[in-house]
Amino acid sequence: MSKNPVKRSGREALRNKFQPVGDDDRNPGWFQGKGDSPQGKFPRIIFVMMFGLLMLFAVQRYFASGDSSEITYNEYKSVLSRSLVTEITVKTFEDKSAILSGKLGAPIQLQLANGATLQSNRFSVRIPSFPLEQADLLADKGIRIKVEEGTTPLSTFFVLFAPWLIFGLIYFFLMRKMNGQNGGAQAKNIFSFSKSRAKLVSEFDVKVTFKDVAGVDEAIEELQETVEFLTNPEKFQKVGGKIPKGVLLLGPPGTGKTLLAKAIAGEAKVPFFSISGADFVEMFVGVGAARVRDLFEQAKKNSPCIVFIDEIDAVGRSRGAGLGGGHDEREQTLNQLLVEMDGFTTNENVILIAATNRPDVLDTALLRPGRFDRQITIDKPDIRGREAILNIHTKNTPLDESVDINVIAKSSPGFSGADLANLVNEAALLASRNNQERLTAENFEQARDKILMGTERKSMFISDEQKKLTAYHEAGHVLVSMFTKGSDPIHKVTIIPRGRSLGLTAYLPLEDRYTHNREYLLAMITYALGGRVAEELTFNEVSTGAANDIEKATDIARRMVRQWGMSDKLGPINYGDSHKEVFLGKDYSHIREYSEETALQIDIEVRTIIMECMENARTILTEKSDALQKLAIALIEKESLNAMEIKEIIIT
Repeated sequence: MSKNPVKRSGREALRNKFQPVGDDDRNPGWFQGKGDSPQGKFPRIIFVMMFGLLMLFAVQRYFASGDSSEITYNEYKSVLSRSLVTEITVKTFEDKSAILSGKLGAPIQLQLANGATLQSNRFSVRIPSFPLEQADLLADKGIRIKVEEGTTPLSTFFVLFAPWLIFGLIYFFLMRKMNGQNGGAQAKNIFSFSKSRAKLVSEFDVKVTFKDVAGVDEAIEELQETVEFLTNPEKFQKVGGKIPKGVLLLGPPGTGKTLLAKAIAGEAKVPFFSISGADFVEMFVGVGAARVRDLFEQAKKNSPCIVFIDEIDAVGRSRGAGLGGGHDEREQTLNQLLVEMDGFTTNENVILIAATNRPDVLDTALLRPGRFDRQITIDKPDIRGREAILNIHTKNTPLDESVDINVIAKSSPGFSGADLANLVNEAALLASRNNQERLTAENFEQARDKILMGTERKSMFISDEQKKLTAYHEAGHVLVSMFTKGSDPIHKVTIIPRGRSLGLTAYLPLEDRYTHNREYLLAMITYALGGRVAEELTFNEVSTGAANDIEKATDIARRMVRQWGMSDKLGPINYGDSHKEVFLGKDYSHIREYSEETALQIDIEVRTIIMECMENARTILTEKSDALQKLAIALIEKESLNAMEIKEIIIT
């Protein structure tokens, strides 16, 4: 039976459970308290201050004691008058005083300044000043003179201890930097490279709960059950259930994988370790594997617990194959992770939760049951999910009566949770820019257009000829789309430069599409070529403005023939995908599994589809030439038209 740390009473007992990682008794160090508490820092500061004061006192005592052979000024004059001095060194100070250190020809009995006598051939004497006349007098007696600049005790102290001070400052800033990177949890010395960078998060530190997550009900249910495995294991063990080793969250960017992890940390009644996959491998060899070991050691000490690794593809990519060979350090880290998850020493009460938006590059050994027993796909939300997400993001936002959340959800198919959060934020920024107190439906409309089509570049100068060409090009897209069966409805058309394009036609599907039939794909190719056909019919020439349209149309046609089996002549046969990532563990050499004759037939079929769609677009625009003229002229005048205005122009 697994021990359950939640049985302690009181919130304070649970708070004491969450202590920073690495604050164990293995390496207490000198003058260190626990963590970053003031009790831990106080003795260290006192020690440093006492050491510095003692050193300063010792230096001052040394200089204050003076030379052991210092004589009086009278004795100096006596020695000088007897011509016993052969050499004198003069040390001058900033206050114009000087110390004369002399050498005698032979040792004599000297009367010292302290009253004692000494047999010596060296002496020193302090004088208030050393005028130039005295130097001339010494020189006339044949005495060699050396002049040195004297130093004060304080300057000597800095000369002696400046290197140590510099080293101490460097050490201090390195420690501060490591404390900043590691959250202050375990950066106790600059050599702790092998320590895990994981942060131990408590429910008191995270304000996000499962109530703040919407649109992924199934994933929430799975994760709640996973947490319950740790908090109430008896419920599952009595029917023979075992705790899953790992849970992998899969999905496109912005769908809420990391947000779900935050919700787990906010609601879990067990310790929660959080780390990024990029925090394992660094410039030093062996650091990655050591950090994996340290992470799981800390997890075992705090078991039962949860370990969350964000962006696990940074350390869990396929090993060995691919262009450029393998990466020994990353592979060593991955091997250690595999062993910790399901090796000889298993961790029964540690669950690993990981998130990635690149499951295709992960190593197969990492994905097998026994390591990641559950793989939860978190996809983009449907209309009900988008509505629930919008309700969460607009909970504290003042909305005008014109705003209908259901309408916004319907008009934003394909938006992820992050896109919807950005939509609400852009609408709020637009409202504040206009000094509005509430968000209106128009704010959301403008925000959606900005996200879909890019920011308007009204300051960009475009000649009348270029504007006319763009207007006919976009009008061609609009007309072909409106009169082609199966195409998406028009949302808006503009010839104002947005993003990287000079003009844009935006489509807004009425519903979420999960599969595409042949009619819809042919319609996409047809209205993509409508702009080029409109240029050709109007100006009897074509421009480079249709380059992106041709690229999209060709890609769809090639996929129809090679992958989706939509060619009548070639049939439902897959002819391979030539877009594999050779740098991510895929095969470097792509072997074509069909003959030259079949390859020629594929090219013919692709060309046939493109040309047939182009002829359909030509037929539509030839029949609707008057509507093409009206729509292009209206675009030149107004620059932007919505769906309602387009219909009015075509009908009249």
